[in-house]
Amino acid sequence: MKNLLFLVLISVCWAEPHPGNSSLEHERIVHIQENGPRLLVVAEQAKIFSHRGGNVTLPCKFYHEHTSTAGSGTHKIRVKWTKLTYDYLKEVDVFVAMGHHRKSYGSYQGRVSLRESSENDASLVITNIMLEDYGRYKCEVIEGLEDDTAVVTLNLEGVVFPYSPWLGRYNLNFHEAQRACAEQDSVMASFDQLYDAWRSGLDWCNAGWLSDGSVQYPITKPREPCGGRNTVPGVRNYGFWDKDKSRYDVFCFTSNFNGRFYYLIHPTKLTYDEAVQACLKDGSQIAKVGQIFAAWKLLGYDRCDAGWLADGSVRYPISRPRKRCSPSEAAVRFVGFPDKKHKLYGVYCFRAYN
Repeated sequence: MKNLLFLVLISVCWAEPHPGNSSLEHERIVHIQENGPRLLVVAEQAKIFSHRGGNVTLPCKFYHEHTSTAGSGTHKIRVKWTKLTYDYLKEVDVFVAMGHHRKSYGSYQGRVSLRESSENDASLVITNIMLEDYGRYKCEVIEGLEDDTAVVTLNLEGVVFPYSPWLGRYNLNFHEAQRACAEQDSVMASFDQLYDAWRSGLDWCNAGWLSDGSVQYPITKPREPCGGRNTVPGVRNYGFWDKDKSRYDVFCFTSNFNGRFYYLIHPTKLTYDEAVQACLKDGSQIAKVGQIFAAWKLLGYDRCDAGWLADGSVRYPISRPRKRCSPSEAAVRFVGFPDKKHKLYGVYCFRAYN
């Protein structure tokens, strides 16, 4: 009798809904397989390095833990790439793929696709990289009720530089700082970019906005006006401030460019307006601050002649320190914001390649 009762219970547990019974029409039996395949998503490299204008592949592959196959075959694979914000609380959609359907978003439209070198390859290809593409990306693979993720960081070769407008230091709120960087062929630097620049020797005593809304500055040589003589070197953090009311400088980031940066050989020194026209006459435009920093840092550009730039400042890049030309350090030397109508200087031009 006990054996008969056991067989009856088993048959009830594994019974499927009767097709003719409308009351059971929406019921489902879930079969749990404790040791079944578990979806795993893996990034072969955690960091990928590239540069503006280049192409890059962010690696991502998916497997099942207890099988050698890419998918179970019972569900369509859905691949979703998003970009993470600095606080991980928000994500920006980049690309979604499921079966033959593909969709890219925002500034990534027309620039992203899946590599698909194998059936388990979900790697993302990004072409014509922009400065804004820098950051952390999440690869998410979904199959039925299973999903897993991996994170890849895209780093860009470039240079961080401090910037303040002709009005002087501490005159930019966060939104104005964003625009100021964009006008100088750059974007607001992230904390990671500023930290890397500090490790490479950047020392600047004025606090500036970063892309996460914080205000910080890098010190390699502690001194009294910059946090105190007895403090340790580091990136000083003022914390997060009101983006509309608080005013500071800004740290910008730029990468290489698709063009030619050069000092215009001209028979005479020029006012600012004459400098703008001289570059136009030469088939170029007056260069921006980001372009002189990129030429100096990434190309080793060296010139001891002070020249006008598009923002009305006068600067010159020194890669080989020498007497009368930044004898103590390699740097982009800042002369100031001279009177545009009366002061005479040379000019730096930039000609974009088609």
